Amino acid sequence: MVFVNLPVADLDATRAFFTAVGYGFDEQLCNGEALALQLGPNIYAMLLRRDFFATFHRGSTTEPGSHELLTCLDAASAAEVDRLVDAAVAAGGREVGKQEAGDYMHGRSYADLDGHIWEILWMDVEKATAAGAFG
Repeated sequence: MVFVNLPVADLDATRAFFTAVGYGFDEQLCNGEALALQLGPNIYAMLLRRDFFATFHRGSTTEPGSHELLTCLDAASAAEVDRLVDAAVAAGGREVGKQEAGDYMHGRSYADLDGHIWEILWMDVEKATAAGAFG
């Protein structure tokens, strides 16, 4: 299993945002302090209330809008990239980037309600390899 832990200000607003984007939650792992956002089989973003998140480490928690992590998720197609990012923007997120490379890669990024960056990327690995994208 993979768990990426992120601090959030408001669990209800966070749940509404990611539901509007099209994601689901594993309710067995959700409670009043955390939401288990399902990103794939056995892959979760644990969205933790900021005060609860702080109990997992000794340092300071970054302020909303600061960036120490970019979470990149793959999409099945370029159209799926656009659908997800457009849904995030419509739900209150903001678009923060776009990546294009020939006919083999299409990506866009958005910031969620807490300023966490989510990159959504489609890539045809065979075409990318043939184009020399990996060295």
